[in-house]
Amino acid sequence: MAVIDHALPDGTALDLLPLFNELESHFPVIVLTGNGTIELAVETIKRGAKQFLTKPIGLPTLLWIVQKELERSLASPAPKSRRVRPPVLQLPRNPFIGVSGTIKALEQRALVVRAADCSILIQGETGVGKGVLARWLHSRSKRAGEAIVDLNCAGLSRELLESELFGYERGAFTGASRTKIGLIEVANRGTLFLDEIGDMDLQIQAKLLKVLEEGMFRRLGDVRDRCSNFRLITATHHDVSALVREKRFRSDLYFRINTVVLRVPSLRERREDIPVIAEELLSDLSVSVGRPRLRISERGMDALLRHSWPGNIRELRNALESAVLLSESDVLDTFFFDSDVIPFSTSQSADSSASENAEFLTLEEVEIKHILSVLSSVNGNVVLAATRLNIGKTTLYRRLKQLHISAANIA
Repeated sequence: MAVIDHALPDGTALDLLPLFNELESHFPVIVLTGNGTIELAVETIKRGAKQFLTKPIGLPTLLWIVQKELERSLASPAPKSRRVRPPVLQLPRNPFIGVSGTIKALEQRALVVRAADCSILIQGETGVGKGVLARWLHSRSKRAGEAIVDLNCAGLSRELLESELFGYERGAFTGASRTKIGLIEVANRGTLFLDEIGDMDLQIQAKLLKVLEEGMFRRLGDVRDRCSNFRLITATHHDVSALVREKRFRSDLYFRINTVVLRVPSLRERREDIPVIAEELLSDLSVSVGRPRLRISERGMDALLRHSWPGNIRELRNALESAVLLSESDVLDTFFFDSDVIPFSTSQSADSSASENAEFLTLEEVEIKHILSVLSSVNGNVVLAATRLNIGKTTLYRRLKQLHISAANIA
């Protein structure tokens, strides 16, 4: 069996599928893509793929689909078959890291509803960890032994979203040479997590509502009703009530999905949690890059606390990962953070206060301070700055890169 990405370094999955077909008639291939269209799905299935899945796709979902395809392959004429064991899944990350009252209140609310078999709507800005909370809820529910199937509804066309959710029968449309199992069917006895449900097409909303009300659905091109008993968890960064008023979201579906609403606070609302979250993320990053335990300097932590974090925990993790990769030291200071995290105005004001204690500045700090001062005086013009510093333009650009200074932000 093979799981391949559609976009390959020297071609696409469409080029590779005929080679797999020549190897073995029952060789199952699953194709993943980040930019799926119904036309591409049709062509991929025509060329022999068993499944065509859009990314991002949760690991439990992918493992479940792989298991089912292997079972089908082994059930076909062969010397003997064997039973594929269900995957052993790890518990998801803790979505309640922190000491703030807001995150503790969210944890208490989630603990109350974790075992209830009700629909849950998770609201919050992009990057706050809505998906982490959804997987935590599933792992603590009565359905924890089954799969959690997740689908991001944002950016998917109506046709592709319908195909992903409901599946289709062979011959349902031109090119549908094989039956495709939809995620609603995959989620039977488990949890269906629909991320960014606020972006779901209105026609698909109507079909989803019918499934929630009756517990029945049909694959595209099928006349037989099928049952699926799943728990629904949805998430969105939109104000769904506002979408309802604007006629962009069905009110009846809204009432079905928001039995319980859990709102994940942004980092701006719980700045006291930033040090705890940063240390937790840094511990994971240290392990992933194979380095000793790293820590953040007092000045570096102060800079993290001052940043607004519009991308929330996702942005914080990216900033720390970048700093870990750029730093050769075990201590992360402000020099290793991107200029979006450590604004030049902050650096300059910090340097100004430090000038009164110049004996404590390192040689690199003095150099950074002087370059910033010159760049600021010429409104970020690197050519003029190089002239005033009496060095070549190329030399200055190279030194700016080494010091992680972006002249474009100085004006």
